[in-house]
Amino acid sequence: MLKDLPASRTESDGTAVVRVLSYNIRSMRDDVAALARVIRACAPDVVCVQEAPRFFRWRKAAARLAREAELVYTTGGGTASGPMILTSLRAHVERAGDVLLPRTPALHQRGLATAVLRFGRARLGVISCHLSINADERYGQGRLLLDHLGALDVPHAVVAGDLNDRPDGRTFGLLAGTLQDGWAVEPWGREHTTRLDDPLQRIDAVFATHDVRVLGCGVPMGLPGVREADLRAATDHLPVLAALRVPATA
Repeated sequence: MLKDLPASRTESDGTAVVRVLSYNIRSMRDDVAALARVIRACAPDVVCVQEAPRFFRWRKAAARLAREAELVYTTGGGTASGPMILTSLRAHVERAGDVLLPRTPALHQRGLATAVLRFGRARLGVISCHLSINADERYGQGRLLLDHLGALDVPHAVVAGDLNDRPDGRTFGLLAGTLQDGWAVEPWGREHTTRLDDPLQRIDAVFATHDVRVLGCGVPMGLPGVREADLRAATDHLPVLAALRVPATA
């Protein structure tokens, strides 16, 4: 059985250990109860969702997932064209907002869900993203993502999502050249994020700014409470879970 990551906590110096989960949920078209069980077992403080419902009654669907996962809806979904952020009650939301990225004709609209969260004295910027399947558009979106990350104007931040790119790809490399790639820094669990039995690829990732310490990052296969049957039933991606130590803000 996989050893658990460090638990969420706030330390005496104000440093916060924050658990961040990235999960492409395929518009909740699969087994929502299984999806919620996986999320709960990961005990996240922040969930960066991709492919959240974004059309008819999407707010009702987002509220359902938050309720069943024992979390709170923070931002995104239809207003960000898919990316969404859910948080635990531990997180204080300073601000949140959604960004629609420039659209290439004949390709899907893409966006970003963004938030600035506080865990005691530790402040953390968060961006949930789902980048294009088109290589050129994807690279442009990666550059814009970094611009929006800078605009959050916080010293510590995390970017999580479905990149539609592998670690040897240009856009993945762009992000990994500016931020810490969680799996590369402190691998934990399973590496590949594509559906079980599909070709092995790591196209989902959690990145962090350099003053954030990555305590572990990877797919929580074998984590107590995360059942393979639920991972298969929940959606067509595997989740990425990271534990991050976020410094206190002066």
